[in-house]
Amino acid sequence: MSAVHSTFILRVAVAIILFTHSVPGMFNGGVHAFGKLYLDAVGFAPFGLAIAWMVKLSHVVCAILLLINKYVKPAAIITIAVFIAGIVMVHFKEGWFVVGGGRNGVEYNFLLICVLLTIMLQEKAGEKSL
Repeated sequence: MSAVHSTFILRVAVAIILFTHSVPGMFNGGVHAFGKLYLDAVGFAPFGLAIAWMVKLSHVVCAILLLINKYVKPAAIITIAVFIAGIVMVHFKEGWFVVGGGRNGVEYNFLLICVLLTIMLQEKAGEKSL
């Protein structure tokens, strides 16, 4: 399997993760809870809900761009910034592990950041994905 095909697989995998992490929360109250109950409480009031919607919508846009292989680098950079903010604000204090040895830790965001960096580096190396 070539690097081109591997990058395609990674783009599809990350797109699925971003969609499934974002879209349900748009319809089941998750965005409202994230914005009003968490972001407002940690100092983003009165903008918590707007920020929560921007985060979720940025994930959906990134997923679409990964699937159509357009504007991958800017989409990945924005998504990485969101993941880093999540690490700093939420996950770092919970430790490394998401499950097993801990709960809600850094490892998941760390892996997604590494995958997005890999996709970006492949694109930069001139090996355009399918």
